[in-house]
Amino acid sequence: MKHWDILLSNQVDKKSFINTILSGNIQGDLAVFNPLKGILYSDISIQKLIEEEFIHESMEATAEFHRNLRTFSSGERKKEFLKYCLKKNPDYIILDNPLDHLDQASRIQLAKEIEVISNSVRIIQLVNRNIDLLPFITNKAHISDNSFELKPINGSEKNSLENNSYKIPIHREVFDDSVLIKMNDLSVSYDERPIIDSLSWTIKQGEFWHLIGPNGSGKSTLLSLISGENPKGYGQDLEIFGRKKGSGESVWEIKKRIGFFNTAMTDLFSRNSTLEEMILSGFFDSIGLYRQPTTLQKKIAADWLETIEMTHLKKKIFNRLSIGQQRIALIARAVIKHPPLLILDEPLEGLDDHNVSLVIQLINTIKKETNISILFVSHRMEPNLFPDSILELKPSPTGSKGVINHLFEIQSK
Repeated sequence: MKHWDILLSNQVDKKSFINTILSGNIQGDLAVFNPLKGILYSDISIQKLIEEEFIHESMEATAEFHRNLRTFSSGERKKEFLKYCLKKNPDYIILDNPLDHLDQASRIQLAKEIEVISNSVRIIQLVNRNIDLLPFITNKAHISDNSFELKPINGSEKNSLENNSYKIPIHREVFDDSVLIKMNDLSVSYDERPIIDSLSWTIKQGEFWHLIGPNGSGKSTLLSLISGENPKGYGQDLEIFGRKKGSGESVWEIKKRIGFFNTAMTDLFSRNSTLEEMILSGFFDSIGLYRQPTTLQKKIAADWLETIEMTHLKKKIFNRLSIGQQRIALIARAVIKHPPLLILDEPLEGLDDHNVSLVIQLINTIKKETNISILFVSHRMEPNLFPDSILELKPSPTGSKGVINHLFEIQSK
């Protein structure tokens, strides 16, 4: 069967491209798919099915397990949804970044499953990063714009660190305590199901941590404990910015000291907020700008726009920017108040190699030029990103154990 592996630039309107294929109106080499029946496999289509099951109180995809799809882990969802797609007997499946948000073991397993089904159904895989191309697919192409023209993949699409010289605006909020987060022998369980077991971990000012662990190992639980939103922190040996959890601190006091980014934030700015307003909202931890910023805050926002080379776009509606521009701007928004702690939850997912390089350069510069502690959450080990330490959550029957590796100690030996 003739399969395709297509590397998409973030400049491409992926939704329109997918709809053009499924509607049978694609031109060029992919026109052979026009008379065929296709189905889309993506995180969005998985989420839509979960919502439909909830509305109709059904178990359409996983009835044999007597469970809704939403009760499965990320890796299990992808595996079961793939089976569900095959039950529809399509002639071809469009796989939209199928390996995103998966741990390494789940990525390997799903890639093997895709290779197996390629014997019975045609595959069109769409990815943003060269590393995600599947070796068993021989037809590979790159699409760089909305002409949807298939071009040969060459070295320019591969990941190479951009030589950008970001200069972080000078604006430092002082936090007196050198220890930001301290947890000792912390355990969390839900409905008697253990999630985290006896975790001891300290984040100090200026440190750069990489948090890894398989899907379902407790990474999101850990982030919610740090942000003060998880009530499981009460009664435990947990200190957040110098105060013991439950000593009268408010969630909003904690949020003021944390800059936060995850990919879902992009969808929150659905109103007609300009890029400038979106960045200014970082001072107030609000989705949209509802307070009048000070002259100093406007000056800092202007400095950041200049730093990320987007001054000329400041009046443009945020959700009309490219994905890469949105991602860099949201990281600037998270850092603008110069928080003691910056949490970046999978900031590189969905980016092409060019934009990955730009965001990595910005993260490295924040590390180099500020005293902000960085907590980077990702399944991938990025070759051009240089954390000081790794916290790995390793699942066990009693809950995930925390294994700490200090990279600077390993490199110095």
